Amino acid sequence: MTAPDHEHHAPRAEPAPRAGELSVRDRALLALERRSHTGPGAKERAIREELGISPVRYYQLLNALIDDERALREDPVTVNRLRRVRDAKRGRR
Repeated sequence: MTAPDHEHHAPRAEPAPRAGELSVRDRALLALERRSHTGPGAKERAIREELGISPVRYYQLLNALIDDERALREDPVTVNRLRRVRDAKRGRR
């Protein structure tokens, strides 16, 4: 008796984005950033569980992503908000 097919398949690689489009991971970063997170550690837990990366890596990727014009086209409200927050923090230094 053989095992069901789904047990033999390796995890699928993320499909390559089309020219001018964000990757699935980049879209997931923006989607997570759009959500409100209640309670201490909720956002960090969501980053680890949903994206499988550390919060430090998440913020590194997010910081680079908000400079990407494709991200601005995809989600201008979120990207502009994140840019304003970043700029305000830089202005306080």
